[in-house]
Amino acid sequence: MLRRTALAAASLMAAGLLVLTACSGGGGAAPTSPGEPDPDASVAIRLVLEPQNLDIRETAGAAVDQILVDNVYQGLVSRTPEQDIVPALASDWTVSPDGLTYTFTLREGVTFHDGQELTPQDVVWSLTTRRDTPEWRDSARLADVTSITADGQDITLTLSAPDSTLLWNLTGRAGIVLKEGDTVDYKTKANGTGPFVLGSWRQGDSITFTRNDAYWGDKAAAAEVVFDYIPDPQAALSAALAGEVDVVTGFDANQKDQIEQSGDFALVLGKSTDKGTLAFNQTTGPLADKRVRQAIRQAIDHDAFVEAAASGQTLYGPIPELDPGYEDLSDVAPYDPEAAKKLLAEAGYEDGLELSLTIPSFYSTSIPIAQILVSDLNEVGITLDVNSVDFSTWLNDVYTNKDYELSYVLHTEARDFENWANPDYYFTYDNPEVQELYAESVAATDESQAADLLKQAARIVSEDAAADWIANGASVVAVGTNITGMPSINVNERLNVAEIAKSNG
Repeated sequence: MLRRTALAAASLMAAGLLVLTACSGGGGAAPTSPGEPDPDASVAIRLVLEPQNLDIRETAGAAVDQILVDNVYQGLVSRTPEQDIVPALASDWTVSPDGLTYTFTLREGVTFHDGQELTPQDVVWSLTTRRDTPEWRDSARLADVTSITADGQDITLTLSAPDSTLLWNLTGRAGIVLKEGDTVDYKTKANGTGPFVLGSWRQGDSITFTRNDAYWGDKAAAAEVVFDYIPDPQAALSAALAGEVDVVTGFDANQKDQIEQSGDFALVLGKSTDKGTLAFNQTTGPLADKRVRQAIRQAIDHDAFVEAAASGQTLYGPIPELDPGYEDLSDVAPYDPEAAKKLLAEAGYEDGLELSLTIPSFYSTSIPIAQILVSDLNEVGITLDVNSVDFSTWLNDVYTNKDYELSYVLHTEARDFENWANPDYYFTYDNPEVQELYAESVAATDESQAADLLKQAARIVSEDAAADWIANGASVVAVGTNITGMPSINVNERLNVAEIAKSNG
């Protein structure tokens, strides 16, 4: 397959902890390559959302994490696509029985991309600065860490209270290790310890990574990985069929026959933590009434969304199957239009109700989300006015100012239940019992107990009809048959490309 030279496509800005893409799905395995991998190969991967800039410290948006974490930047620990926590810059770690002391053994012989040595002081400085700098993303995730010290290669974190989320948080931005005193322009450049070096960024087009030959671990399988940002699904399909990209993420599973017809690609479906979320502004108006919210939930045919996506599974609560605390909550809001009508009548809306839906405009290019919602709600007497907006407007009006009634967006973040325990988040949900259960889960020193507390809290959130969860999407990926090592799970959130290889066969 040939490298794409240019493709005119507008990039989409990512912000908050959101990656917004229209994929949904199930499970599967990557195809097997027919030939020997070419160590000098360049692999082109289609992505949907381009970062606004590359500053891993401050810039919001999962588009930044998706490509930079693991590939360019690393922390003491990392996580697999299956959500297991594994060693990274630390070779191992121990946790005290009371959950208050975490000790990590830092690897020796690690260098940054500019050739500087990684030192224990770099780790201490990075984590301390992250904790103490509110402008840096996820600084609050280290709030319970009272001290960060180094003794030789041992890094010790001491906590004021147990935090069952700490190790997980350290696999993300909260744990990223930077070089103390670095003067790199983080918005356009990068200096990490990962298997790839940032090669170039053609804004509005592509970002190129090159293999880090001085990497401390196993070297990347491909010499170069190029992320091509092609928001339009049809343009992405055309690029694949023309041999301009080797992998297409965020693919529409309905186009399986088109992409596989030549034998050059195979469609792979992997699980994800993508949650298509219909948010309810509960501060005032009809949606402050639980009966109205429950009516909306029971008016929606969730199976129709899964069928329209040709992938994925239904979801009736805030925790997807990959995350701790998952429970099948379909019993809470089964599809029942007649029950929905009765609830609306009880709430005083037997003569109908009009509501507005604010949705980012790029969702109209794939699964007909708004159309299905309009049809389903119309059946029970709710007229839905669709306000399709560009993403920057959605961020300002919905995410920041909470100026909306209903809003749909895809949340890809793993283990993000904390948003339902935060009354200031744009969901506008405020339940002290849920907040207490979440706090107890964080304070638990036993993983199963922490998960059980999340499970209890998630059921309350669903029973409160705090939102509706349209579907649990999948990672839908079209992979070239000469490509191996392409992750297929949760690729919209994190995409570790170190093992991707390309053969000439």
